[in-house]
Amino acid sequence: MSDGAQIVAGDGESQPASRGSGDGVRQFVIFDVASEMFAVPLAEVQEIIRMPEVVRMPLSPSALEGLANLRGTVLPIIRLRSVFGMPDVDYDDGTRVVVLDQGRPVGLVVDRMSNVVTVEQERIDAMDAVGSVIDGRLLTGMIKGGEGRDMVMILDAGRVVAHQFQAMDRLSARAGGLATGPSGGPVADPQAGPGEGAGDESQLVSFEVAGQEYALPIDRVQEIVQVPERITGVPNAPPYVLGVMTLRNRLLPLVSLRDMFGMTRERLSDSNKIVVVTLPSDTGPVSVGIMMDSVREVLRVGRAAIDPMPPLLSHGADMAEIEAICRLQDGERLVSILSAETLFNSDAIRSMGGLQEADVPAMSERRDSKISGPGIDEEEQFVVFRLMNEEYGVPIEAVQEIVRVPEELTRVPKTPSFIEGVVNLRGVVLPVVDQRSRFGLPALDRSDRQRIMVYTIKGVRTGFIVDSVLEVMRIPAAVIGPAPDLSEEQRRLIRRVANIEAQNRMILLLDVGQLLDVREVDACADIVTVR
Repeated sequence: MSDGAQIVAGDGESQPASRGSGDGVRQFVIFDVASEMFAVPLAEVQEIIRMPEVVRMPLSPSALEGLANLRGTVLPIIRLRSVFGMPDVDYDDGTRVVVLDQGRPVGLVVDRMSNVVTVEQERIDAMDAVGSVIDGRLLTGMIKGGEGRDMVMILDAGRVVAHQFQAMDRLSARAGGLATGPSGGPVADPQAGPGEGAGDESQLVSFEVAGQEYALPIDRVQEIVQVPERITGVPNAPPYVLGVMTLRNRLLPLVSLRDMFGMTRERLSDSNKIVVVTLPSDTGPVSVGIMMDSVREVLRVGRAAIDPMPPLLSHGADMAEIEAICRLQDGERLVSILSAETLFNSDAIRSMGGLQEADVPAMSERRDSKISGPGIDEEEQFVVFRLMNEEYGVPIEAVQEIVRVPEELTRVPKTPSFIEGVVNLRGVVLPVVDQRSRFGLPALDRSDRQRIMVYTIKGVRTGFIVDSVLEVMRIPAAVIGPAPDLSEEQRRLIRRVANIEAQNRMILLLDVGQLLDVREVDACADIVTVR
C-alpha cells in the first residue's frame, strides 16, 4: 500500500496510515482472534473495513467466508478462526475485516481491532525461540509484550492465504486467458445436428397471467428481467402502458398484459417478471417490456403438438393476439402462443418507439451510471438462477430448456448416488441431478418454484434441479471478471464472476461443460441407453 493510504479504524472512520518508521523499528497492526493477539506488518494492510455482505462460494475451502464487493473488486474473505481451528462465533459490532495486499486484495476476519504499534527490532523473537498453540508455519515471529503483557504472534499473511487457497497464486496468470462466450441469440442445443432443433421443434417462453398460461416464441424474447424499484409514468400514453424504466442506459417502455387483455390489475410482487420483446418497425427495432404475473419455464416442443387457432376463434377481437395452441401432457395442459406482432399493431409500435425516445434523464442517470463505461456495449446473455441465497448464471446458449420438477422423480436401481432420478421428457429419459447436492449444500424440500435446467454435456442431455430460475439477463463484459481461484473443483466450475455494483449483485458464472466429469457423463449415457 502506498504512502498516505487509508485504514478504517474501529469506529468505521477512515484514518491516514503512516508508513514512516525509523531505523531498527517496524510497524504492525494488532488484532484479536478468540483469546489470542496477532499482528501483521502495516505495510501489507490495504485497509480495515466492517464485515460486508458476502456471496457464499460452493466447493471452496471451509475457511472461506465468501466473496464481497470492494468498490468494484471481488474480495475473498477468510475466517481466521477457521484457519486456526478455533470455534466459530457470531459476528458483532467489533468484527472487522483486515484487507491485505497479496497481489490482489484478500480479507481476514478478526474479532476486534486493537491498535497500530511501532516495535523495536529487539522486541521481536523468531518462531523457533518460542512455543505457540498456533501452527508455527503460519507465523514469522513473536512480539515480546514486556512488563508482563501478552506476547503477540506475527502472522505470515502470504502463508495464511496459500495455506487455504493453494491455487491463489495462479490467478493472475489465468486472468487474461479466460474465454468468453457469444452474447445474445436464442436458447439452442449446441450438439444439435442438421435437421435437429429449430426444424423439428419450437422453443417457447411460457408465463402466467391471471391464472392462464401463455407463451411467446423464444426468438421474440430478448431477455427476462426483474421489476425495477420504480417505474416512471409517461403522460398521454396508451392506457395499457405502465411507464418506462431504464435498462443499461436505454429507456424501456413497459406494458401490462393484464390491461391489454382487459383483466384486473393487481399489486406487483416478487413473482412478477418483465419479458423484453423486440419488434420490427419502420424506424428500426423497438424493445418493449411486458409485465407478466410470473414466468414459468422455457419449453422445447415438437411442432406436431402445436395447432393453429381455429378460424372461428382467430377472427374474434378477443382472440386475435393468440396465433396457436400448444398441447402438453396429452392435451391436459394447453398453452396459448401469442403473436408479438399482433399484440402491438403499427400504431402501438410507433407509440412504443416514441416512449423510448422520451427524456427521463434523472432516472436513467441514477439507475445505470455505475455500470457505464468502456466495454458497456459488449454483453453476454445468461440465465440466472438461485441456490440457497446465492445467484448463479449459465450462458443462455448452453441451456436447452427449463422445465418444472415433477412431484416424484423415478428412482433407477444401481445408479450413481449423484443422480437424483429420471424423468420422461417427451418420450426421452432425462437423468436428473440435484445441484444443491453437487455443491454440498443442505437439501431442500420440493416446491413449486424449483426448476430443472436441461443442458447437453458432452452429447448427453442431463437435467439439474435449482431452487428457482430468476431471469434471462444481459451482462456487460466490463463487469465480468475471473473468479478467485479457491479450490480445484471450484476452479473448474466457477471461472468467472459478474460483479454488478450498481445493483449490489454478484453472480457466480458456471462452466456448464464441467458440471459432470467423464465418468459421470458415461453413467448418465448408460441410463439413457438402458431405459
